[in-house]
Amino acid sequence: MVSIKDIPSFLGKEVSIAGWVSNFRSSGKIMFLQLRDGSGFMQAVAQKSSFSEEEWLNLEKINQEASIELTGIVKENTRDTFGFELSVSKFSILNYSNEDYPISNKDHGVDFLMDHRHLWLRSKRQWAILRIRNTIINATYEFFNKEGFIKIDSPILTGNACEGTTELFELDYFDRPAYLSQSGQLYLEAAIFGFGKCFDFGPVFRAEKSKTRRHLTEFWMMDAEMAFHDYIDNMRVQESLICFILEKVLKDNRNELQILERNVEILEKVKAPFIIKTHKDVVKELQEMGSDIKEDDDMGADDETMLTKKYDKPIFVTKYPKTVKAFYMKEDPEDSSRVLCSDLLAPEGYGEIIGGSQREDDYDKLISRIKDHKLDPKTFEWYLDLRKYGSVPHSGFGYGLERIVTWICGLEHVRESIPFARTIQRLEP
Repeated sequence: MVSIKDIPSFLGKEVSIAGWVSNFRSSGKIMFLQLRDGSGFMQAVAQKSSFSEEEWLNLEKINQEASIELTGIVKENTRDTFGFELSVSKFSILNYSNEDYPISNKDHGVDFLMDHRHLWLRSKRQWAILRIRNTIINATYEFFNKEGFIKIDSPILTGNACEGTTELFELDYFDRPAYLSQSGQLYLEAAIFGFGKCFDFGPVFRAEKSKTRRHLTEFWMMDAEMAFHDYIDNMRVQESLICFILEKVLKDNRNELQILERNVEILEKVKAPFIIKTHKDVVKELQEMGSDIKEDDDMGADDETMLTKKYDKPIFVTKYPKTVKAFYMKEDPEDSSRVLCSDLLAPEGYGEIIGGSQREDDYDKLISRIKDHKLDPKTFEWYLDLRKYGSVPHSGFGYGLERIVTWICGLEHVRESIPFARTIQRLEP
C-alpha cells in the first residue's frame, strides 16, 4: 500500500492506496473521487467501461467518508493542485458511511463545527493546521537538542501556584488543596542547577474567564530555563528558536500553507534581529496611535494588536513595570520600578507568543517580592532554597504553542490551533 504523499515517485506505475472519500461526483460513465489517507489528498478517476455492471453499481453506492482501497496507474494531472491522479482499475469498499456525513460542502457555523470537532479534524484545512502544529513541536525539540538543553518533565499537579492562585483550577488532593499547573517554570529553575539548560513541554491550565480569540482554558506550553544567562541572552535564544521554527515550516509545510492560503512572503520576511523596544517607549508610541494606555499599565490585547500590525517582524517589549509582572522577575538595576523581562509579540496583529525574564537570584529580594504579592513564603520554601545554595544569574521563557500555530497559520481564532479546544463554554467533544 502506497501513501498519497509518496505518489509522485510512482508516476506511470500501478499502485494501491487506501483512504477515505472526502468528496465525489459522477456523470454516470465516469466518477471522480477525492481521497484522503492521512498523509495527503488526491483525485482518483474510475471509468464505467473498466468495470462489470455489478462492480459499477457498488461503486455508485459510495458516499462521503466511505473507506476504500483502490488500485490503478498514477498519471499526471496539471489541473489538480496535487499534480497527479489515480486511474482506477480495481477497488474494494471497506465501509460505507452508515448515514449522511454531518459536515457537507455547504457553509457551517463555528459552533456547529466545534460541536463536530471529532469529524471536522478530517477536513483539508484542519489537516493542514495540525500538520503545521506537528512541525512546530518537532522543530522545538530539535532546536533544544542541538543547543544542549535537556528535557525535564514538570508536574501537572502542584501545591503552589507560579503566579498566584486566582486563575488556577483547584482540586482536592487527599487532605490538602492542589492546583493544575499554569507553568512548569519553577520546577525547571530547580533543574538548571543540575543540568544547566532545561526545557519542558506539556499541557497547562488557566481558569481565567476570558472569551477572547487568543485564550484557551487548556493549552500546551513550552518552558525553557538557562543558568548563567541574563535577560539579553534570553532574548537571543528566543529569537533563534522562532527563526528555526519558521525555517522548518517554510521548508516542510509549503503545501499546508497553500491550503490555508497563507501569505508565505510575510513569514519569509521574519529574520533576526527582531525589533526591541522598552515598555516605556511602546507606551508613548501607542498613545500617539490613539491608545489610552498609561505608563504603569500592562499591555492589553488591543494594544498588542495595534502595535504589531505596524511591523512585519516580531517585537520584544522589555522592562515592564514591576507592579504588572510576576514576583520572580529580577528588578532592573537602573530602575527599581521595572523588571528585566521581555514579551515577544508576533506581527500582523497576533500579539504575545512568548513571555520571559531574568529571574530574581537574590534570596532576600525574592522573599520580599513574594510578600509584596501577598503570597505565603512557606509555600515557596523549596523554591527559595534555590537561592541559598550557589545561586547564579539565570533566565527563562515560555511560549504558548497554540498562539504560535495561530500566527504562522494566519488563523483568526486560537480554537483551530489545537485538536480539541477547551474554553469557558466548551468541554466536549
